[in-house]
Amino acid sequence: MSATAATASKPNQVEALDAPVHIGAVSLRVRDLPGLTAFYRDAIGLSLISERPTESVLGVAGLPLIRLEAGAQAPSSAAGLFHLALLLPSRADLANWLAHATRKRLPLEGASNHLVSEALYLSDPEGNGIEIYRDRSRPEWPRLDGGSIKMSTERLDLDALLREADGRDYAGMPEGTVMGHIHLRVGDVAAAEAFYRDTLGFEVMVHYPGASFMATGGYHHHIAANVWHSRGAGPRRADEAGLSRFELVARDDAAFASLRQRMLAAGGDEAEGPPAIADPWGNRVVLRR
Repeated sequence: MSATAATASKPNQVEALDAPVHIGAVSLRVRDLPGLTAFYRDAIGLSLISERPTESVLGVAGLPLIRLEAGAQAPSSAAGLFHLALLLPSRADLANWLAHATRKRLPLEGASNHLVSEALYLSDPEGNGIEIYRDRSRPEWPRLDGGSIKMSTERLDLDALLREADGRDYAGMPEGTVMGHIHLRVGDVAAAEAFYRDTLGFEVMVHYPGASFMATGGYHHHIAANVWHSRGAGPRRADEAGLSRFELVARDDAAFASLRQRMLAAGGDEAEGPPAIADPWGNRVVLRR
């Protein structure tokens, strides 16, 4: 194997987790719980961790990544989930998933080289966006003058990526897969930054036209927010299909205590156990260790 190929296949999912706070499980409110459960298991490649009449939990190696909740009564409004993003350990793992998607004839909606990462995009049967990606290592991330991260959206060479697949029957997403980030549709980017940066303490890493990318620990982004199809959108209804809540995971007690204090000071609560708060569009954010 060449040095370039070895670097490309090196697991880099630690980049997302090497931060005081990262993204945990994402919960979706759905209409067809059995159908969506089968999709995330068979098409996406997650393992079914638990299943009840009202909820399915899927993940990798016992780690919950997606919770599906029955009971959606209304269609999703303009605000909410743009996509959840499953981060694979290596480029070879991304190639294996692409080969699986090709065999399953999954309709991809995009394939991009973002300079810091390589990503494939699709939607589940109820329209929830999904990104499947791998990170380049942090030293490979290009920088602008002044040191800020440079990101772009360039064409990803799918033929070259497929050549790295191992040709085996797909056994599901590999151990080490995590929820790398979440991308939201919001009504106003400045209001999103005021909440996630000023209230919760995330740092703005990159601006795109109509979008902001925020993170902790120098990652390229744990949370993104855009107004590309949702400018001016108001709060979501509690019974809407789509995003229900997502987790912020604190690395240690100090990070947990700091973010808990921020959330409670801004009107959050602990009524359901863990500290939680809703953003300006009604997306519930839950903190756990």
